[in-house]
Amino acid sequence: MNVRLPAAAALIALGLTACSGPAAPAPVGDALSGTIVVYAAASLTATFTTLAADFEADHPGTTVTLNFAGSSDLATQITEGAPADVFATADKKNMAKVTGAGLAAGTPMDFATNTLEIAVPPDNPAGVTSLADLASAGVTTVVCAPQVPCGAATAAVMATAGLSLTPASEESSVTDVLGKITSGEADAGLVYVTDVRTAGDAVLGIEFPESSSAVNTYPIVAVTDGALAAAFVEYATGSAARDVLAAAGFGAP
Repeated sequence: MNVRLPAAAALIALGLTACSGPAAPAPVGDALSGTIVVYAAASLTATFTTLAADFEADHPGTTVTLNFAGSSDLATQITEGAPADVFATADKKNMAKVTGAGLAAGTPMDFATNTLEIAVPPDNPAGVTSLADLASAGVTTVVCAPQVPCGAATAAVMATAGLSLTPASEESSVTDVLGKITSGEADAGLVYVTDVRTAGDAVLGIEFPESSSAVNTYPIVAVTDGALAAAFVEYATGSAARDVLAAAGFGAP
């Protein structure tokens, strides 16, 4: 029996090796590196700042440079040759300007939705409670310009409500509208739900039923054909990004 034990042990070891299969290959490092420039709608400022930082943490050696502005301004910059690698817009109309010019390196993917909300100063000095109040005499209202997605949405909700609005100013981005409210230059403005949430105690948000008639869908696309740009688009449309966007008030696409 003692003579047979070493042989039996060898057979058992051989059997275990066979069952376990070949050794797993050693992990390889992240192949992504370099810098990309992401052009994103102004309403994405807070969320994309977070997503860029998370993406860089997941891929050491990468840098994401962000450029935020109104979607129409960004689309114009890209079609005029601005060095963007990724474009994320607050509507499909301005995305079509870029894809129609043959400047997309892929197919745009929808990654979020957003709706309008009335923003007023915390003490609501004009006593605004509804969309109709924005058209009342004595209420200083600011909105986005018509070519900006939030401006197009504003026009849609006013048409649905059968209201005519003469704003004190038309701003080039939703953040500019919000700035007029927080600085006390206006009694009310139409911004996105997400902007009201980001502003915190600086503004008071007032929901209105007509907002459901103008839901903005946000698409994203790589502008340059490269692994890093494609990886960022994939990340921005994935589950981790969806959690960040949902926490900020964005809806699912």
